[in-house]
Amino acid sequence: MKAPVPCRVYNFHSPQFGDFLAITKTNAVTATPGFAAKDYLSAVQEVLQRVDHAVIDQMVEAIWRGHEAGKTLFLFGNGGSAALASHFACDIGKGTIAGSERRLKTIALTDNVPLITAWANDKSYEEVFSEQLDGLAEKGDIAMAISGSGNSPNVIKGLQAARRLGLETLVLTGFAGGRAKPLADLCLVIPSDSMQHIEDAHLCATHAIFLAIRERMKKANGT
Repeated sequence: MKAPVPCRVYNFHSPQFGDFLAITKTNAVTATPGFAAKDYLSAVQEVLQRVDHAVIDQMVEAIWRGHEAGKTLFLFGNGGSAALASHFACDIGKGTIAGSERRLKTIALTDNVPLITAWANDKSYEEVFSEQLDGLAEKGDIAMAISGSGNSPNVIKGLQAARRLGLETLVLTGFAGGRAKPLADLCLVIPSDSMQHIEDAHLCATHAIFLAIRERMKKANGT
């Protein structure tokens, strides 16, 4: 019987992969000896207490106005923000259905993997969201970009395309807002330099928006 072959361990780090790796490397919450879950959750609560609730309420108004006008909400981001874009599209697209009330139209530009890889391969990864918007979006639609840093090149390109096409732009970000902030009609900047806390707060914000829209749907349907 042959002796088992030792497993090789490889360590990968390449800053050129984008700002996400650099940010998480320098600002991630580190599990040190004695670091307990309560410490992390207490830190998240402190961040949430400083979130600008008024901006979230304004985003609810913008999405509701778009719905009443029959417009579409487009969502996009990278990594964990891509997962949140898909999550939010599911919540707000399905979870807000109320009787015979017209349903909210939403599309996560993160979900069509063959299309994303085609644009990335044939043009560039920076264009994967902007090219989809060029084919799908109409004037008056809403684009919500999610980016912890606010600097992801494909998110910036997506926001630039949205503005060129006449869409209202909403942004969820953190740190100082990055390059995405000046491209937003409404921008929620989470007051933190921890990517984990920023992503937690983004999830809370989208859940708050979802629940507010669901209540309006119920009211509109008389339920």
